[in-house]
Amino acid sequence: MRLLLDTHAFLWWILGDDRLSRRARAAIADPVNTCVLSMASAWEMAIKLSLGKMRLEGPLGTFLPEQLAANGFTAHPIDIRHVARVARLPFHHRDPFDRLLVAQALEDELAIVSADKVFSKYRVRRVW
Repeated sequence: MRLLLDTHAFLWWILGDDRLSRRARAAIADPVNTCVLSMASAWEMAIKLSLGKMRLEGPLGTFLPEQLAANGFTAHPIDIRHVARVARLPFHHRDPFDRLLVAQALEDELAIVSADKVFSKYRVRRVW
């Protein structure tokens, strides 16, 4: 299975945070699964860092590549078909980052690893 990690799931995995559910942790750890982090999540982290709502040990430009490599994750790019899909999504949710994750999941047949139940309204597979 191909897993798209929501921003909090990625951070909780890296930090070993207990808020990551057992099911999500097992799915991420399963070597059969491929884990990806959307560049939308990277962008969200950059904004939160600039607003002082988040802190990292070191710059984001170093943190992300190191963590992706250390965990065997890959960066998932944003392309025109993802952006175009966002325009067709119903407004179950107004968070622009989450809407882009939904579009990527639908377009690329990815399951989303997230505690956020709103993703289920979009009929994407949510692992939690």
